[in-house]
Amino acid sequence: MGKVKSKNESPLVPVPSTSYIPQRDLDKTPILETRYLGIDFGGLTAVDDFNLTIGRTEIAGLIGPNGAGKTTVFNLITKVYQPTRGTILLDGRDTQGMNTVQISKAGIARTFQNIRLFDSLSVEDNVKLGMHNSIRYSMASGIFRLPAYWRKEQVAHERAMELLSIFDMQDMAKMQAGSLPYGAQRRLEIVRALATNPSLLLLDEPAAGMNPSETYELMENIVKIRDTFRIAVMLIEHDMSLVMGICEGICVLNFGKVIAKGTPEDIQSNPVVIEAYLGKKKEG
Repeated sequence: MGKVKSKNESPLVPVPSTSYIPQRDLDKTPILETRYLGIDFGGLTAVDDFNLTIGRTEIAGLIGPNGAGKTTVFNLITKVYQPTRGTILLDGRDTQGMNTVQISKAGIARTFQNIRLFDSLSVEDNVKLGMHNSIRYSMASGIFRLPAYWRKEQVAHERAMELLSIFDMQDMAKMQAGSLPYGAQRRLEIVRALATNPSLLLLDEPAAGMNPSETYELMENIVKIRDTFRIAVMLIEHDMSLVMGICEGICVLNFGKVIAKGTPEDIQSNPVVIEAYLGKKKEG
């Protein structure tokens, strides 16, 4: 007897299942899963078959040579770009059709390669702008400065000072953001992202332009953020001492494709990763 064919019949393909997350997160839904994620720009495939799982309290790294597609992945996760194909699950929820505002409210916050602060506003006001997800009052309360407005403002002030204290920046609260040293501006951008109450914090080259002592302090603060807020952190970074020093799982991207995933020790000794960064040795 021949096989009965369905008009919806489709070939079987393997489902990504070789992901690793910290053991402490095994009993929880991963905060982020991407499955066969990809995007094309015209005839160019920028990212293809990007599969990744991040545990709820994991510090994860996304690395690769310049032009590998790392920031494009961040833009896909935050819906700056809509994927051409694939699925993004946030806390088990499919994010298809969401825009950047909805993704922020759902729990993803990010920083950028280029600092994006409101330079003319105070440090505290920059942090308060990140609280739009949680602190709201009516237009009438704001215009007429009703008691509800002042109550919310007091809550916002206390929350801003609490967040700034993580980076020992509370004494800078009234300073103009644009007048801060470069490293402090970087820290302020992270604080503002935390003000949105994320469950996943994406950091795009957070150590760019920092000196070694600032980078070491940043490493300590990223771990402190994870431990204090019990959230996941995923970072793009070229400073390998930072990546290898704090990341639990590392994903390596090259030409838009994942070429390796594993622990820092796995990645450091992986010949495919070494070749991607250093080039293939000539024989002879």
